[in-house]
Amino acid sequence: MEFVEQLKSQVDIVKTIGEYVRLKRLGSTGRYVGLCPFHQEKTPSFSVNQSRQWYHCFGCGVGGDVLKFVMEIDGLTFFEALKLLAERHGIPMPKRAGFSDEQSKLRGALYDIHLIAANLFQASLRAPQGAEARAYLAKRGVSAEMIETFALGYAEPSGQSLVRRLAQERFSPVDLDASGLVRKRDDGSRYDSFRGRLMFPIHDESGKVIAFGGRGMREEDQPKYLNSPETPIYRKTSVLYNLNRAKNGMRSSGRAVLVEGYMDVIGVYAAGIKEVVASCGTAFTEPQARKLHLHCDTVVINFDPDAAGADAAETKVIPRLLDEGLHVRVLALNGGLDPDEYVKQNGAEVYRVHLDSAAGYFHWLADRARARFDMRSAEGRMDAFKKVLMPAVEKLSDKLERAAVASDLADYLGVDRGVVLDQFKRAAADRRTPAPAAAPTGPAVPPLERMLLNALLASRVAREEILPGLSGAWIEDFVARDIFEALRAVSNATSGAAADSAADSDPNTGDAIAFRALEERLAPASQSLLRQIASADELTDGEVALEQARNCLHRMETGQRKRYLAALKAKVIAAQRNGQADEARSLALELMRAENAAAESTGASGGRISGNRA
Repeated sequence: MEFVEQLKSQVDIVKTIGEYVRLKRLGSTGRYVGLCPFHQEKTPSFSVNQSRQWYHCFGCGVGGDVLKFVMEIDGLTFFEALKLLAERHGIPMPKRAGFSDEQSKLRGALYDIHLIAANLFQASLRAPQGAEARAYLAKRGVSAEMIETFALGYAEPSGQSLVRRLAQERFSPVDLDASGLVRKRDDGSRYDSFRGRLMFPIHDESGKVIAFGGRGMREEDQPKYLNSPETPIYRKTSVLYNLNRAKNGMRSSGRAVLVEGYMDVIGVYAAGIKEVVASCGTAFTEPQARKLHLHCDTVVINFDPDAAGADAAETKVIPRLLDEGLHVRVLALNGGLDPDEYVKQNGAEVYRVHLDSAAGYFHWLADRARARFDMRSAEGRMDAFKKVLMPAVEKLSDKLERAAVASDLADYLGVDRGVVLDQFKRAAADRRTPAPAAAPTGPAVPPLERMLLNALLASRVAREEILPGLSGAWIEDFVARDIFEALRAVSNATSGAAADSAADSDPNTGDAIAFRALEERLAPASQSLLRQIASADELTDGEVALEQARNCLHRMETGQRKRYLAALKAKVIAAQRNGQADEARSLALELMRAENAAAESTGASGGRISGNRA
């Protein structure tokens, strides 16, 4: 597919992945590392190679090019990922049947339906029928700027406005039913799912509308908040409200502020805290915690001050954040006000001061334990520690931090430090948690073999000179034999003029092999090996790569000759010891010829393949 390679040549994988993952450059190299978005980890093992436009995780083994990353991270088909990247970079898509499939068409229709719905709801809010919703927003202190920023809208009570609008666009019944925005009666007629509600669009991380939350305007409107059902484009357990706007603020501040509701997000955002997010009408989940960790290391929880909010923070949210390896702080506002109300009543500056001085999670939890247990007795103090604090402290992965926090909390609760540390030692001895399984790495590739392969991957000139001489006999003992053979096949297929075409060239060098074409010829184990090699080393220019390939071959040949000569010498000695005089003389002559040939080859070959492994 020429267009696929054209698109990949114009898309920087580091910038694309950087929208989802905080990447750190390693020195002056073209390699970047970050936390893997595909599995839980606390130490970065996810590598992105800018030169080769390739990513690989050394923890879970995933890897590929920019298209594969977008497919995996956003749950898209190949054609959807292609279309998404083309749209983001202003690259016209070819109009051909090959760039579409039924799943992609459905998801594309759902994105269109949600965009139409968002525009319709916004227009309704501005129209006379939106007066009640506008009055509510004014009462809550939501400015016109915030209404525009969050694209707030209003769903008319008639229950037919969206149905009629979508009918004009001729969406199929399958599209309408899959959207979650339209419902069907027993008689087959359809009506709007949201009616008479203030509408909050929910966006994915790239900014596309994928769902809605609707707040009822009257007491009889139950439930108070109605949220979109899950659809092919919306998985509520993986989405955070406002993440599309908050992620840049999270990266610059190093923290996220987690609140409970849509209005809290808007109120805190209006106060200048751009890193604020909320879960979308569901319990906080592990995927949501992972998404936060991809953009920051600290989370400040600012839930409603009622008992339900505190219990949710303690039992459901904080454990998941700690499991993810995040630092957790808790902002408990006084006066019984939720974040939005507090900002309106006390001002943005006062809120920011409290936010910046939010208490560490453990002391907040200790205060809750003091309120629940009898602190006047040693038994009550110990129960408070064992039942409330100890399970949380045990989640800290660093032993020194765990011991320091435990000692600090013991003093805070009035519990003997020695008893506390003894409890931790017993718990550690009782635990039998198996170590997490590492990604299968397969056999290690010898350094010279890796260097040779990298040189050939990097340079067409090196491939043209070296590959013809790499016969089956030469590479039969190579760990990466399948990759070398696939490399020769791809190189032959793209020889001549095709080797210089954009379809098979790296955008930075015009020399590197097309990784997708190479990967398609390999079994999964060899694909993983290729990703490791391609991700771990840097692309060099053609001249350096050619010299590197020649030097690798020269050192390989030298090593093979040494091993061959050593084996002959051993045979000579063995024959002499066994009294086999004729055999010893014959072997000695063979050894002398081999030593002479080795000396001549060392002086004449210049590191090129001699055609004889001996």
